[in-house]
Amino acid sequence: MEIIMLNKKNLSRTLGAAAIAVLFGASLAHAQSTDASNSTGASQSQVSKKDRDYMADIAHANLSEISAGQMALQKSQNSDVKQFAQKMIDDHTKAEDELKQLADAKGVTLPTEPDMKHKTEAKTMKMMSGNTFDKEYIKHGGVADHEATQKLLQKVEKNAQDQDLKAYAAKTVQTVDEHLAMAKQLEQKVK
Repeated sequence: MEIIMLNKKNLSRTLGAAAIAVLFGASLAHAQSTDASNSTGASQSQVSKKDRDYMADIAHANLSEISAGQMALQKSQNSDVKQFAQKMIDDHTKAEDELKQLADAKGVTLPTEPDMKHKTEAKTMKMMSGNTFDKEYIKHGGVADHEATQKLLQKVEKNAQDQDLKAYAAKTVQTVDEHLAMAKQLEQKVK
């Protein structure tokens, strides 16, 4: 009977040790799978919050220019303003498409419509017509917005951590500089 008791004790110890080993193995496997999912999650959003915010701000700028340009094509009677508006639509659509590709590669979701400030400005401008509309469109969508976007892109080029985002900003600021110069010339014509 003593041998059976010892065997039961040893059996209990062995089963206990086996249970601990199984639990330890399971927790180790869980830790490894958690590490793997974290590294996968990191690849889905490879940029810092600050860089994601920069991307969102640039997207808002592009979307606002596209939207304002579309409105100008409908409302303006001035061929120079319409030509400028079409260039804004074309160039900012191209810039937005490039930004989307970059964002997708980095796992960043971009906004799909202009920000609240530009939506409010658009509501006001919808009520305008003729030369008044043209002046306001060039003043806001042409000069002021391009000055703000120029500063934003220069800031991104200087401060972004992501090298691809920096390169995008450096490339895009050249187009924005050209737009700003065009807007300033056009502003003089529509006064």
